[in-house]
Amino acid sequence: MRLGIRLQLLFALGALLVLAFVPLFFAVASLTRATMGGVRASSARAIGRAIAGHVAAARVNRSAPELALLLDAQLGPDGASAIGVYDAAGALVDRAGEPEATAALPASVEAGAEVLRSARTARGGAILVIVPEHAGAPSTTPRAGAEGAGAPSTTPRAGAAQVGSVAVLVQTDPSTVPAAPLVRIVALYTGVMALGLLVFAYIAMTRLVVRPVDALSRAAHRVAGGARDLEVPQAGARELAELGASLALMTGRLRADEESLRAKIAEVERYAADLKSAQERLVRSERLASVGRLSAGLAHEIGNPIAAILGLQELLLAGGLTPAEERDFVERMKRETERIHRILRDLLDFARPAAGEAGEEPSGAVADAVDDVISLVAPQKAFRGVELARDVAPDLPPVPLSHGRLVQVLLNLLLNAADAVPRARGGARVALRASRAAGGGARIEVEDNGPGIAEAVRDTLFEPFITTKQVGEGTGLGLAVCRGLVEAAGGSIGVERGEGGGARFVVLLPAVGSREG
Repeated sequence: MRLGIRLQLLFALGALLVLAFVPLFFAVASLTRATMGGVRASSARAIGRAIAGHVAAARVNRSAPELALLLDAQLGPDGASAIGVYDAAGALVDRAGEPEATAALPASVEAGAEVLRSARTARGGAILVIVPEHAGAPSTTPRAGAEGAGAPSTTPRAGAAQVGSVAVLVQTDPSTVPAAPLVRIVALYTGVMALGLLVFAYIAMTRLVVRPVDALSRAAHRVAGGARDLEVPQAGARELAELGASLALMTGRLRADEESLRAKIAEVERYAADLKSAQERLVRSERLASVGRLSAGLAHEIGNPIAAILGLQELLLAGGLTPAEERDFVERMKRETERIHRILRDLLDFARPAAGEAGEEPSGAVADAVDDVISLVAPQKAFRGVELARDVAPDLPPVPLSHGRLVQVLLNLLLNAADAVPRARGGARVALRASRAAGGGARIEVEDNGPGIAEAVRDTLFEPFITTKQVGEGTGLGLAVCRGLVEAAGGSIGVERGEGGGARFVVLLPAVGSREG
């Protein structure tokens, strides 16, 4: 699942706050501990000097037991950890405090010298303050020494007699510095500020970015669902408002382009319907032209049987015939009448789709079409003296061309072949072959032994108004119509040189179902 822009920005801001506040927190915590440690060290120095001066003053006026009680009273977690008393020679006389603290007291000190230095105990770091004692009242003046310029020191007044020194040990371990509460406060402040920034960023992004973007998305979905206009939200930042205005403008232009495209599509569909209607009219006119050619060729075939029937009728009417002769005449008349009926029926079966082709099956059988077209052309005068060979392979697949149109294509090719074969010297041959094509469809060939197709017109032979016949013998539309019918069914038609030098027209048609695949 992909995160939204709001959560992605919140995660990015959270990571940025972690990178910014975590180092800052550790820096503030370290600075706080260092500052508190410095304050603790300064306080320890002051406490050490005060305790040392107090013990030095009390040592002059109090006995040893009273001094011991005073030393114990000065010890505590906020005071000294250990106190040592030294004589005038600097030797340790008495000490008070816990053993691990008193172990850090020196066994002897330099007589008459004030010392301020760091020390280590079992509890951690500490400050050791050694203050000399004098018989007179001590006075505190600055003294330069090992601790650095400006370090305060106690020097005796003029004429005061030195009686010893006092050493005070004050703990400065970080565990004794109360910095933890301040660090926790800083951590709490940092966390609250980071959380507040995240909440503020969440609310600001929701109001300024997410809601306007969601509104734009919903408006875009409404447009995709069919709405005519894009409703641009008014809230949000200026950039989002400009984006919404740009999207609204783009939507308007797309709608205008869509309307223009719809109008163009409607115009193209109208032109396509007109073109299809014109093609249908052209196909019907070519079919009617073929019917006319067939009808003209059948005049002699129908005229002879009718003349025979009339002659037989006159003989019957004249009388004087035996019953056997009358029966013979009647049977002859019946055969001639059936011959005429068969010829006219084939012609009508071919001509009928010109008026009602819309109800034909969208597919046709090649073998049936071959048989029907041979029945149509066999009685024709144009095929007298022409050897018409038929070679149809069994189990040919049905093709996506209706039976009537397939017959029309083959009839046109056969009539053209009959016109092209030589008749003066005899031996005219026309072959009609049908076999399975390599791609699974049907391959139909119409071949003649005529002079063939000239190279000059071969490339344009299937164009409208291109013909190789004499003027007045052809319109040049037959082959163009054939190509239109075949290509509309997903096939192709072409011409090549035959084996005997004549023309071979090849029609390739796919099998029913393979065109959709």
